[in-house]
Amino acid sequence: MGYLIGKFSTFLILAVFAILALDCGKIEKGRFFNDQAYHFQTLRALNDARSDGAETGEILEAVKNIKEGDPQSWFYGWENAGNRVLERANKTEDPMSKGQAYLRAHNYLRTAEFFLDPDDEKRPSAFDKSVETFHKGLDSLGVKYEKINIPYGEHHLNAIYYPGPAGADKKPLIVFVGGFDSTLEELYFTIVRAAYERGFSVLTYEGPGQGSVLRKQNLGFTPEWEKPTKAVLDTFLASHPKPSKTVLVGMSLGGYLAPRAAAFDKRIDGVVAYDVLYDFGEVAERTVPGIVLWLEKQNYNNLIEFLVKIKSSFSPSFSWGVKNGKWTMKTANSGETLKSFRNFTLESSAEKITQDVLIFAATEDHFIPLKQVEDFKRKLTNAKSVTSVIYDRASGGAEHCQLGAQALWQADFFDWMKRFEKK
Repeated sequence: MGYLIGKFSTFLILAVFAILALDCGKIEKGRFFNDQAYHFQTLRALNDARSDGAETGEILEAVKNIKEGDPQSWFYGWENAGNRVLERANKTEDPMSKGQAYLRAHNYLRTAEFFLDPDDEKRPSAFDKSVETFHKGLDSLGVKYEKINIPYGEHHLNAIYYPGPAGADKKPLIVFVGGFDSTLEELYFTIVRAAYERGFSVLTYEGPGQGSVLRKQNLGFTPEWEKPTKAVLDTFLASHPKPSKTVLVGMSLGGYLAPRAAAFDKRIDGVVAYDVLYDFGEVAERTVPGIVLWLEKQNYNNLIEFLVKIKSSFSPSFSWGVKNGKWTMKTANSGETLKSFRNFTLESSAEKITQDVLIFAATEDHFIPLKQVEDFKRKLTNAKSVTSVIYDRASGGAEHCQLGAQALWQADFFDWMKRFEKK
């Protein structure tokens, strides 16, 4: 018996070392933060600068005193930045300057909430404040938009429709959905402004597991994304003319969500995976060593939770992923979360996609392995057309969803849209 106990203790020690040795978020120095999650979320905030959602100097000021890996430090650093800009917006008389300041304040307040624990008492008010500030910005700038409430069983979903300029009704409608941690409001910065400038209308929406649907109704993700998408399109088309064509764009986890919906809803004429996400289970499994997957097969769930807790204490990126996974998937433990992630795969539905498909990917995406582009393409046996665009470090678009290089992917997207319109 002593021998067995000793052997198991040795096994446990080796497992702990394997967990700690796993690189879940370190990147080279010389960027905003060493931890990938903290760096990436800062880049995410800066990414909105092209759409009036950020200023470089304000962001540098926001992050300079943040203690890496400390969610409270992160919150107060960004909250202070948001409140400073909000105060400026309230005092500004020029409507355009006021609106731009409100949008920047919204972005910083949204970012502040990001790393807080799901049950942190500061989250609800911080989220509400950011949403209120966003709409103040749109109103001050005179941006036309329509809030849409979508019935969804006992719940409801939310959408915002941004009508394009004159002539937009003759162009395809762009429908845009976010991903694993998206909010409805941030989608404006990602695509709406650029689309309007090119003559397009955009319908943005949030489904289960996202934004206010998660926070206000406690409704978690579903892999059957055709269901919320159908509800959104049904409600929209009940009160708006049918567009000549409809293109569904999914960002991040939306790289799974949008293709999944397109596989089952033929009102969608084109689908864009921005970026590719063929198999979420594979993405999740990359964050843990093989020993954890072995423990899962042996049903050592308590040991897995112990190892996850240890790893979380050493990696802010890993810790956030674990907590956000349980929150958005409505699971009780890490094992359940991993099983839930595995349901988000296009393996059985990709062959049902008959539309034109555009796939974006990045060579240094810290979430999604580049091989998933070819995995996806191989299964798209019935797609009308398949186009893939891959960005490397030299292009500036090597980060997940080309953050920091918004003009880059948008140029390729709208070129694809131009060809798509003519079909």
